[in-house]
Amino acid sequence: MSDFSKSTNITWHQSGIAPEERATLLGHRPALLWFTGLSGSGKSTLANGVARALHDRGVHTYVLDGDNVRHGLNKDLTFSAEDRVENIRRIGEVARLFADAGLVTMTAFISPYRDDRAQARAIVGEAFIEVYVDCDVAVCESRDPKGLYKKARAGEIGNFTGISAPYEAPENPELRIDTSTMPLEECVAQVVAYLVARGIIEERD
Repeated sequence: MSDFSKSTNITWHQSGIAPEERATLLGHRPALLWFTGLSGSGKSTLANGVARALHDRGVHTYVLDGDNVRHGLNKDLTFSAEDRVENIRRIGEVARLFADAGLVTMTAFISPYRDDRAQARAIVGEAFIEVYVDCDVAVCESRDPKGLYKKARAGEIGNFTGISAPYEAPENPELRIDTSTMPLEECVAQVVAYLVARGIIEERD
């Protein structure tokens, strides 16, 4: 992993509260669910559906959405290959802080490159859970909720993942969710069941 730091004379300060103490207080362990997939695959919809299901169970959650982050933290970045790398690096760092705080966090980013996702995993550590939101590009294009595929086909958007830029599908994700064949409720249930099986949240009676 590359070292992007330009700062010197800095020291990492350890928290005085252990992760186990936070987990006891919150009633669950931290996790970072990294939803990756093509535009229109249903990443944001699934991430927010999982967040709602977990919230209703008393789990402390937050969703980091790709568009929302680019409105603020990453508004200085373009969609060039170089800026995509930096976009994911920054999100990885933010996600690590959320994991340190004990939350179950969902990220919804295309994050098309395996190396970038591997870097995010290295930053976040064992809390990282890669969720491949698998949906054929033809289905994503038929949905086209933001009209982006139409613009990409017309040449109005360059470097568009799945059309004029590559998407490198995960090879060994912790979860693969097929949003082209399953309803949202079933997709959400699969993610929640995985978190229970991992011991991150408790099973309901």
